[in-house]
Amino acid sequence: MMKVERRVISVIVQNEHSVLSRITGLFAARGYNIETLTVAPIPESGMSRLTIETRGNVRVIEQIIKQLHKLIPTYKVIEHEEMIEKEMVMMKFPINESLSNIQALCEAYNGGIANVSSQHIITMIADEPKRVRHFIEAAQRFHPIEIVRGGVVAMERE
Repeated sequence: MMKVERRVISVIVQNEHSVLSRITGLFAARGYNIETLTVAPIPESGMSRLTIETRGNVRVIEQIIKQLHKLIPTYKVIEHEEMIEKEMVMMKFPINESLSNIQALCEAYNGGIANVSSQHIITMIADEPKRVRHFIEAAQRFHPIEIVRGGVVAMERE
């Protein structure tokens, strides 16, 4: 049995309607799962960058990349070992938890306090996906009320 691996693929596409549904349809039709998906326009270009995190064996990943290249509005598919990856998470905590301890934890994971109200503390961190998972685990002792994760964004190192 082939080893299942995590992969991040960036796709540059024409910024036009139905592109996102065609790409997600490609994954769904073949039974591939999208772990995270982040989409944003590329400034002043008429293009958008989709960053897709998926899992599969080498054959499945190769199939995904070949199929993405075949889509008409696709300009470029980037699948590279040397990607700089970041993910964001926001967490809401009850105000009665230790603000200074929460702040120290956030700072250890490239983040901080985003907002404090009379009822809640809202934090935000942006770090490598593995470190985001570790932050979420470590933050459990402060009894988070809500957790919102963003998808992975990535850029080629070279």
